[in-house]
Amino acid sequence: MNVINSDEGVVLIENNDVPSEAKLPTKYGDFLIRVFHEESTGLDHVALTLGDMQGPDPVLIRVHSECLTGDAFGSRRCDCGPQLQAALRAISDRGWGCLLYLRQEGRGIGLHAKIQAYHLQDKGADTLDANLMLGLPADDRDYSIASCMLSALDIQEVSLLTNNPNKVEQLRTHQINVVETVPLIVGVGEHNRDYLQTKGQRMGHNINPSDL
Repeated sequence: MNVINSDEGVVLIENNDVPSEAKLPTKYGDFLIRVFHEESTGLDHVALTLGDMQGPDPVLIRVHSECLTGDAFGSRRCDCGPQLQAALRAISDRGWGCLLYLRQEGRGIGLHAKIQAYHLQDKGADTLDANLMLGLPADDRDYSIASCMLSALDIQEVSLLTNNPNKVEQLRTHQINVVETVPLIVGVGEHNRDYLQTKGQRMGHNINPSDL
């Protein structure tokens, strides 16, 4: 059993008897899937890698938080599904890279609370205020999990697909060298334009009015 510890107390476990690693052919290429079990929550986080992670350039990566409604059901309330697909396509186009899929649904508040927040948004609240009205953080994600996974994959320098400066800051705090960021503004439409505007204007994301 391989135990990976972070300075913040995150413990990820891999079973070496039968490794949780396998080939995963997709429409974007033949990836390798590797699963990390988080002991404290019981959640399984996923790393998809394509090619050799030891190349001479920073590794193109996407740290993607779970979104059942967008990723699986194609919801247009957010841009999560299009971001996931665009990230896999970008990694495929480059020929190598890594996507981390973190089980942090609803910016870390969980599926039940996320749908409650959707209910409040249906009544006029924006994506930030809806969380606060529920007594929850606007964003409760913890990227120390991602840093543990990247360290296990021996990835230290990254080119990060993101619009979120907080993600960059957290990864750098956890000793991941974010050499550059690559914007990921996709899937903009009538159903998520206000959501994206709130992320840009109130949550510090690098999203400009001209992007919408």
